[in-house]
Amino acid sequence: MNAYIFPGQGAQFVGMGLDLYEKHPIAQEFFEQANDILEFSITDIMFEGTMEELKQTKVTQPAIFLHSVVLSKVLGDTFKPDMVAGHSLGEFSALVANNTLNFEDGLKLVSQRARAMQKACELQPSTMAAVLGLEDEVVEKICDEIAGTVVPANYNCPGQLVISGEVEAVNTACEKLKEAGARRALLLPVGGAFHSPLMEPAREELAAAIEMTLFNTPVCPIYQNVTTTATRSPEEIKANLIAQLTAPVKWTQSVQQMIKDGASTFTEVGPGKVLQGLVRKIDSSVETASAIL
Repeated sequence: MNAYIFPGQGAQFVGMGLDLYEKHPIAQEFFEQANDILEFSITDIMFEGTMEELKQTKVTQPAIFLHSVVLSKVLGDTFKPDMVAGHSLGEFSALVANNTLNFEDGLKLVSQRARAMQKACELQPSTMAAVLGLEDEVVEKICDEIAGTVVPANYNCPGQLVISGEVEAVNTACEKLKEAGARRALLLPVGGAFHSPLMEPAREELAAAIEMTLFNTPVCPIYQNVTTTATRSPEEIKANLIAQLTAPVKWTQSVQQMIKDGASTFTEVGPGKVLQGLVRKIDSSVETASAIL
């Protein structure tokens, strides 16, 4: 069975999407429509902006979503997923690709999500850190023991877990994790504590927008970050998308469940190859590929 997976924040690069724009008229239509919907030229930043401009959350998230969705549209009839999943932001790309959301609604939600997250980041100094070389249970236990807010945020693959929270609490956790034997505990260059309780203001704002948006029954199941199990229920999908902002991304567990349910090939749709690398670390017996034209 074919699983299609969609990357999240961090996969961006200057020039992303330009080849699609230049070679495919359908891609041009989607990119120009996006400029109109967003009311600024995101294509200028994607194609020829600076990395600093591209790294702004309000730009990064729509840019990665755009690249992924346009690529899935350009693939046309060859895009035949049996199941889909997305890493954090990538869930929105996956939901447009499997026809749960239309393109315009998906882009508007991603833009609102990015702006709401940016605002939440500005309310309180917060950060994230990558922890390498420890069992998940050890990381969870240490986070629990620290004063302040610090929680597991991204279960990326065995031995790689990202933590998220208040700056002081994350720094303290990094020291304790190194003492416990972590190979690395490294602060990430992010704007704030994504997938932690500090995103509650953004969750409330996004919930209002999602409740007003039409979600269709998808053509194939999505495995969502919060539950890790297959669903085709529009109401369940909505609830999981809202919960995702303050809950951890259970990528390891999602991929493992997809394999249990029959996935043998994972094709990454979007910029970069980060998810392929994670899938191979989760289970080296499955095939991975990039969506190429």
